[in-house]
Amino acid sequence: MPGAHGSRRKALLALACGALAVSFPAFGQDPRLSEAHSAGMAWLVLVDADDVAGTYDSAARRFHDAMPREQWGQALQAARDQFGRNLRRAIVSIQPSSGTPTTPGEFVVMVFRSEFEKRPDAVETLTLEREADGKWRVAGYLMR
Repeated sequence: MPGAHGSRRKALLALACGALAVSFPAFGQDPRLSEAHSAGMAWLVLVDADDVAGTYDSAARRFHDAMPREQWGQALQAARDQFGRNLRRAIVSIQPSSGTPTTPGEFVVMVFRSEFEKRPDAVETLTLEREADGKWRVAGYLMR
């Protein structure tokens, strides 16, 4: 019964697409997500170019408070040595957050499924914070 099997596949595909659409609200519906997404992607371009100064200078104050420039350069180099160059990344989720009682603020957390030369199945997590001037800046970056 090839017809029934094909119909089942179409139904499953439609269900999967519907679930995906519900779980990822359109960036255009929430300007905060769109702005944070743009800032995060621009920052990742600098990471991929090994631009230590550019990534550090454009990061949030919270990032600077947590890690001096030299330490960030060493951490980025260590990650590059372990993971290799980025080959591709796809966004898995983007979620707003109001932080925690100990770290209040306006945040957006972006999670990517990424492929690197030495780590084909990696996850990158990027946390952006809207700072006092209204701009979104990277406050945290994790590769695993």
